[in-house]
Amino acid sequence: MAQRVCIIGGGVVGLATAYALVRDGVDVTLVEARETLGSETSFANGGQLSYRYVTPLADAGVPWQAMGWMLRGDSPLKLRPRLDPAQWRWMAAFIGACRTSVNRRNGAHLLRLALLSQATLQGWREDDRLDGFNWRRNGKLVTFRDARHFQRARQGLADSTHQQVLGPNECANLEPALAGVPYVGGIYTPDEEVADCHAFCQQLAVRLRASGRCEFLLGQPVSGIEHADGAVRAIALDGQRLPVEQLVIAAGHRSAALAVPGVRMPLYPLKGYSLTVPIGPQHRAPELSITDYDRKVVYARIGEQLRVAAMVDIVGFDPTPDPKRLALIKRQAQEAFPQAGDYQRAVEWAGMRPATPSGVPLIGATGYRNLWLNLGHGALGFTLACGSARLLSELIRQHTPSIDLQGLTPRAA
Repeated sequence: MAQRVCIIGGGVVGLATAYALVRDGVDVTLVEARETLGSETSFANGGQLSYRYVTPLADAGVPWQAMGWMLRGDSPLKLRPRLDPAQWRWMAAFIGACRTSVNRRNGAHLLRLALLSQATLQGWREDDRLDGFNWRRNGKLVTFRDARHFQRARQGLADSTHQQVLGPNECANLEPALAGVPYVGGIYTPDEEVADCHAFCQQLAVRLRASGRCEFLLGQPVSGIEHADGAVRAIALDGQRLPVEQLVIAAGHRSAALAVPGVRMPLYPLKGYSLTVPIGPQHRAPELSITDYDRKVVYARIGEQLRVAAMVDIVGFDPTPDPKRLALIKRQAQEAFPQAGDYQRAVEWAGMRPATPSGVPLIGATGYRNLWLNLGHGALGFTLACGSARLLSELIRQHTPSIDLQGLTPRAA
């Protein structure tokens, strides 16, 4: 049986990791800097469980496209260069990953992990009766305004079994809320899902507390990791030293600050924004999850709320929302779906998505025999959390992993 596992991070990835371990009979201590769980990047993300749309941001042509975006006031990407070596190293590695061959290879790694994650969540819902987080299999429609982008997406479609190419009338017939929006077509995936990530975190926490196997240390920021002789020995909390037997770092974009010698964590926060728009009986919100490909805006109905999420801001570590970016999202959402909800009562939010340059997370062992990583999921944290957690539990317990780990394992510094 594995030793007690200490997990740093109480977002969706850390909580899912704790749940997978407890489910497999392992005792866990979960340490979270904030007083509440799932309260940062997991709080109000896009809500789409987008298992078959996991293509990394880094791709051929993206740097040139990004330069064009930077000249636009309504750009989905914002870059603010800083006197920060970490930002420049991340950007250099990101540009190095912007090749078609690298994108396809990394996309294959993500798809493998995403499908495992979908199957894992299904098992937790069915076997454990895990619910209470507005999960639905509602399908996802990626819509296109630009005919060239639509044509390129059609040509690159790799899975015709699960995805359908639709014309504009077919899109509107499938989702009536799209009527009147100038889309030239779309790609529909019927088995994609949607859920409330924050509510999912709370449900996991309830199950973990009830298990008797999980101890929570909340409001306890970790200031350092003690190590010796090829192993981590303890973590430093506020005024105390907590010895550890096995340690998992799943602290999102703050994980890099906990780096120990020889462990590489090429992370940088990509700030994203969302609106949570109340839906009343008089509104006509889309039932399908919608991704506006050209504007890079996603829409997901979560219960009686419409979640609208967008933007990639590479601007440093300040999580403060930018009012101009939020105003842009609201304007674009109202243009696309004017009757979708009460935009005047929309709740605004910004979160720091922890991303690797390649877009592929780091899951698994390090050069220290009892130190593990589960981080760098970027915008796909909710989508990939359950599969990542399952893999890490298998590795810690020295079981054969459910999928090939190629491309997912951490590399030495």
